[in-house]
Amino acid sequence: MTTFTFGIKVPCGLFIPSLCLGAIVGRIWGIGMEQLAFYYPKNWMFTGECSTGDNCITPGLYAMVGAAAVLGGVTRMTVSLVVLMFELTGGVRYIVPLMAAAMASKWVEDALGKQGIYDAHIALNGYPFLDSKDEFQHTSLAADVMQPKRNELLCVITQDSMTVDDIETLLKETEHNGYPVVVSRKSPYLVGFVLRRDLNLSFANAKRMIEGICGESVVLFTNGNLPHNLGPPPLKLKKILDMAPINHY
Repeated sequence: MTTFTFGIKVPCGLFIPSLCLGAIVGRIWGIGMEQLAFYYPKNWMFTGECSTGDNCITPGLYAMVGAAAVLGGVTRMTVSLVVLMFELTGGVRYIVPLMAAAMASKWVEDALGKQGIYDAHIALNGYPFLDSKDEFQHTSLAADVMQPKRNELLCVITQDSMTVDDIETLLKETEHNGYPVVVSRKSPYLVGFVLRRDLNLSFANAKRMIEGICGESVVLFTNGNLPHNLGPPPLKLKKILDMAPINHY
């Protein structure tokens, strides 16, 4: 049931199926123990509590402990699970078996796998989540990942010195989805970030709609000084520049 309900937009898609499954298994176990106590009352397991002939086995208690065990194993909850079951039942005397069931289920699940159902669902959906408890083996440097060759220059675009032909050549020679925009080659201070698809779309629209734009037009990403020459008019692309990209230092 949890396979179909968890992840869909309905309330209690995880808690109710886990509690029901655990309660069913626990109650079956409790009924079995009740039958054993009835047919074998002189067994060493029942002589201490069942000597008077009363009904000493409560299947409902087994169902509650089973529900706590399954829910704890699925969600990897411990203390909060015991408090939750205590609030549901109001039985203070049942805290010890609930604690034992919660810890035993967590130990068994940790032996089978480190991920709970929430972590597995995050990995299944491909969400960019880094668990602080995961251990990673760092075998490479950031420079090795960013630059295949240490002497190779980074693919950057300058803010006011490259032409349309220069940027189109860069787009043809590389396959990156975006490029950092810097002040200049000598002063590679980050100005922003621009996407490949925005550049291609802007160039196509500018050549079709703006008169005078050609391959020799200088591309401007900021409101700096315009080039003082008699060449073609510059192309201003500040609107497509992301001025606040995520930086990692």
